Amino acid sequence: MTDILDIWSYLAEGQLLWLTATIIAFLIGDGLFRLSGNKPYVNPVLISMILLSTLLTITDTSYRTYFEGAQFIHFLLGPATVALAIPLWKNWQKVKSAAVPLLAALFVGSFVAMASAVAIGAAMGLNGEVLLSLVPKSATSPVAIGVAEAIGGLPTLTVALVLITGVIGAVVTTPLNNLLGVHDYRGRGFATGVAAHGIGTARAFQVHGTAGAFAGIGMVLNAILTALLAPLFVQIFL
Repeated sequence: MTDILDIWSYLAEGQLLWLTATIIAFLIGDGLFRLSGNKPYVNPVLISMILLSTLLTITDTSYRTYFEGAQFIHFLLGPATVALAIPLWKNWQKVKSAAVPLLAALFVGSFVAMASAVAIGAAMGLNGEVLLSLVPKSATSPVAIGVAEAIGGLPTLTVALVLITGVIGAVVTTPLNNLLGVHDYRGRGFATGVAAHGIGTARAFQVHGTAGAFAGIGMVLNAILTALLAPLFVQIFL
């Protein structure tokens, strides 16, 4: 038993182990998602989070150790976000035709995402760095981390909040839009991208190509707007 623990301690320090574990966890989540018939509540990212959290807890591995191994995937978030300019270009005519309502939805959605999170957090007794960490939770991770650092939040906590926001958004977006009677895939996708960044965008692409394209547009524009508005929001309201 001691030998096994020694071997695990050695392997746990290797970067390749946690990169491999992350990929395997997502493949398991994606497999279960497909087996469920693409049910939104069987979200691959949510399953991956549960599997990896369980593994880290059982093996008593710190997040720092895990992140050192999985940071390559985190690095790819930046190029992936930039690549979402492609659907913006391909759908430019559709975007121009709906520019005014899209911009209005963007400003309202971005502000409400920040204000509602802070209001709920303050009502629950949160303050200081923890409360500031909530502000950029609807932006994509690379932007949210930079914003959190700039406004005095905790980047590590912000990353967790971004993941939770994305998973919840991906799970509820389809049934919520159906409940509200929103059938225009441009609006469905754009709202999902603004509120639930990359994870929500991935779900939107699974539902419909147009929804995915507009979700990508919403995610990119909200990331830019959040980076610009968050410092001002903190100065005025916090």
